[in-house]
This record gives sequence, structure tokens and C-alpha cells, in this order.
Amino acid sequence: MIPRRTALGLLALAPATLALPRAARAAEPRVFQRGGLAINGIDPVAYFDGNGPVPGLRDWSHDWDGATWVFAGAANRDAFAADPARFAPAFGGYCAFAASRGYLAPTIPEAWSVHDGRLFLNASLRARELWLAELPGVIAAGEANWPAILG
Repeated sequence: MIPRRTALGLLALAPATLALPRAARAAEPRVFQRGGLAINGIDPVAYFDGNGPVPGLRDWSHDWDGATWVFAGAANRDAFAADPARFAPAFGGYCAFAASRGYLAPTIPEAWSVHDGRLFLNASLRARELWLAELPGVIAAGEANWPAILG
């Protein structure tokens, strides 16, 4: 049990404590990464070939936008290095549906879409389905939220 005098002293400090600035929350990286690799270690260029998720190899890597990207071969690496904005997924590879709702979510390689020449990833196949059903509004909403949702 706290003595009454101590309790009153703690209550008196509460407003002063609330006035102190909060510690800055660490911002999320601009690119979704797992195991030190962008977008789960999947080759982003392969999605544009219609091959779906193709694992990349560290032998064919390129550092861009604070992340290490890996590719299935030198040609894909070189294409990405020449124009990363063309091949990198929207919203840093975070879930496009979540971005449209104002928050971040990790993604899985199988939940992907290429729409109007842009790669979009989602957290699940269900999230992808919901995202596709609301095109193009979800893209505009995600763009309005990006990059502020990184924190």
C-alpha cells in the first residue's frame, strides 16, 4: 500500500510527466525487408515477366533505397539497377491494401499484381483479392498515406 503523502506526490507529478516529449518512435525502413533482403528475397523484375515470385540469389544483388535486392540472374539485376523505380514494388513492398487503409503490413511473395506497369504486393491472397476489388481507389488512398505511414 502506498502512503497517502506519496500517492498525492505522484498525482502532482502526473501533469508534468504528460508534458514531457515522447521518445521518437523508430521509423520503419522505406523498403519491406526480411532476413536483410528486400521483399522476402524475391526478384522484383521476374514479376514483370509473368513468372511470379522467383527467388533471387545473393550472387546477383544490388543495394538501393536502404535495402539489398536479389535477382535470379545478372540481366534482371542490371535492368533493376538501370531503373529501380520501374521495377520496385509500390509502397516499398509493404502490403498495398494495408497502405490504402493507412497502416503497414508485411507481404508474401504469392500475393502480387502488376497494374498499370507497377508492382503491388499484399499481405495475403485475401488482401490481394480485396485490393483488386477496389481498384483504382485503393492505389490513390495508398499514395495519399505514403510515406507518412512509415512513422
